[in-house]
Amino acid sequence: MSEEILINFTPQETRVAVMAHGIVQELHIERAAGRGLVGNIYLGRVSRILPGMQSAFIDVGLERTAFLHIADIRQARENGEEKPIERVLSEGQSVVVQVIKDPIGSKGARLSTEVSIAGRMLVHLPQDKHIGISQRIGDEHEREVLRERLQKLSGQDEAGGFIVRTIAEKASDAEFAADIAYLRKIWRDLCEKATISAPPTLLYRELSLAERVLRDLVNPETTRIVIDSRETLAKLQAFAQEYTPAVASLLDHYTGERTLFDLHGVEDEIQKALSRRVDLKSGGYLIFDQTEALTTIDVNTGGFVGVRNFEDTIFKTNLEAALTIARQLRLRNLGGIIIVDFIDMQSDEHRKAVLAEFQKALERDHTRLTVNGFTALGLVEMTRKRTRESLAHILCEPCPTCGGRGEVKTACTMVYEILRELLREARQFNAREYRVLACPAVVDLFLDEESQALAMLSEFIEKPISVQAEASYSPEQFDIALL
Repeated sequence: MSEEILINFTPQETRVAVMAHGIVQELHIERAAGRGLVGNIYLGRVSRILPGMQSAFIDVGLERTAFLHIADIRQARENGEEKPIERVLSEGQSVVVQVIKDPIGSKGARLSTEVSIAGRMLVHLPQDKHIGISQRIGDEHEREVLRERLQKLSGQDEAGGFIVRTIAEKASDAEFAADIAYLRKIWRDLCEKATISAPPTLLYRELSLAERVLRDLVNPETTRIVIDSRETLAKLQAFAQEYTPAVASLLDHYTGERTLFDLHGVEDEIQKALSRRVDLKSGGYLIFDQTEALTTIDVNTGGFVGVRNFEDTIFKTNLEAALTIARQLRLRNLGGIIIVDFIDMQSDEHRKAVLAEFQKALERDHTRLTVNGFTALGLVEMTRKRTRESLAHILCEPCPTCGGRGEVKTACTMVYEILRELLREARQFNAREYRVLACPAVVDLFLDEESQALAMLSEFIEKPISVQAEASYSPEQFDIALL
């Protein structure tokens, strides 16, 4: 499957879309003011130790202190046993840490003391002698050949291990050697900076999104990388010449009148990826509900009635949904626990076929995930590693009107709420008159259907009540003025 990568650049943000057969498969957005921290390496200071949670808060110079758990501390493991955190760290101690999860919501960044530095072909493990091979390289003989080649190239006496990335399956010895030299230089420079700096200090910054595209997203199926900024193109050409020479010929400058993302329909896909509902071509649809703890995806037949029987209709809808869900997970960058409620199928054969289709569609995902299959209730449980904010969290914020609920109280509900509040106010204050300020829809209801209720309350409290429409008020907003 041939792929194209589109890079839209402005001084404020960089947006990347991975296209296959004219369809957007992945979206990545990075803003200059909120650049991701995953991969950054810091010299931090232990600010607080929590023995009860076996964790520590580390000051790395961010707005919120970062979080380090005992499971992510390399020095805590000795002879297969884990030492308590209070015996490993002490308050005020300097420690080299790497961000493995961006700050999400109210949580600070998640850290690890096990440092890894990604290159084009390899991932360097400077504190380890291990030589690993990507799990996506399945052939056992090929894995062993790659391991032997890398052991020779990396040298037995040199410190640090490596993991061979999937893209390096056909790499030459010269490409491996160049990556090894580049990654070891980064580590040497980083260590030198750590010895002369005081915490908190940034020792190494992960590449920008545009540079990570050349390092991480380009694969043998990539035919073209289109960039709409001449300045960014020049920077990427220089980066490619030095670190990824094979990619340099794929870079292309877009100079058309229409914007790059409009031309390829990416803007429309971004809007769809922010929607709660996703329509399927068959007439069925998906409903995505994202919470802090998990995401639920509900599959519905909608207007799809099929051509044979009901069971066949359900099966075809679920097959189409499996492909769409896998793509939407990448587009929306959904992470954590994900529950998929496929339409209930009676046939075990159909269940197995839908699950196989779903797992096959998930194979192109770069993010680590697990699929646990159907539960007794017919749900598919899965997890997808969460390292950065989802697309919705980057581009959106909770609605100021509903507070993120996704719905507002009806005008009728607000009328009854205001009537109760008027009664409370009348019992506490002896005003000459009460004036209700509310949105036009609520005021219209007071003047029409609920005018009798307002008159009855006015008679009961023995004070006049007037209403005033405020166009700037939200549906749930109101004030009661005492005159």
